[in-house]
Amino acid sequence: MIKSIDKRNNFKETPFDYTIIKDNKMMIYWHRKHIKTITEKEFVKVKSKIEVAVNQDEIQLILAKLIKNLEDVDIKRLQC
Repeated sequence: MIKSIDKRNNFKETPFDYTIIKDNKMMIYWHRKHIKTITEKEFVKVKSKIEVAVNQDEIQLILAKLIKNLEDVDIKRLQC
């Protein structure tokens, strides 16, 4: 039996999103607010993982692992 990726149903709403921009960069969003930009080196790895992902839950997990900890992000800036 395969274990669920999202045991707490946090990814049901798909809080993470991404946009690929010029020069092989990726912008990651959390609830439609920009929180991180990934540069060329990491972009290649992430893009290949996202292309292999089977469903939206796996993509959400990949993006969540990139962010690691939302507490490191300036929360006051996100609440605007």
